[in-house]
Amino acid sequence: MRDIWNALSDPTRREILTLLRQREMTAGEICDRFSSTPATISHHLKILREAGLVFAEKEKQTITYSLNTTVFQEFLKTLADQFGTKENHYETEET
Repeated sequence: MRDIWNALSDPTRREILTLLRQREMTAGEICDRFSSTPATISHHLKILREAGLVFAEKEKQTITYSLNTTVFQEFLKTLADQFGTKENHYETEET
């Protein structure tokens, strides 16, 4: 979970995830959308991969990235469970 928070803490990585919501993209296509160096974008993609937020599929010299929606669903479920537990706790105290 900590890796996901770290990955989502950076605005460039959040923008990459937004791009991948639209469609899968190659590393080159992602780099073309930013003024950062390819090495910097590669570092951001590595963090997203390690957090499990994106898939990377290599074919010859091209790496194509896609969003791992399962991880997002689990992350949101965990947040909902945490907030739901607190909410239920407060309801119990009030009654």
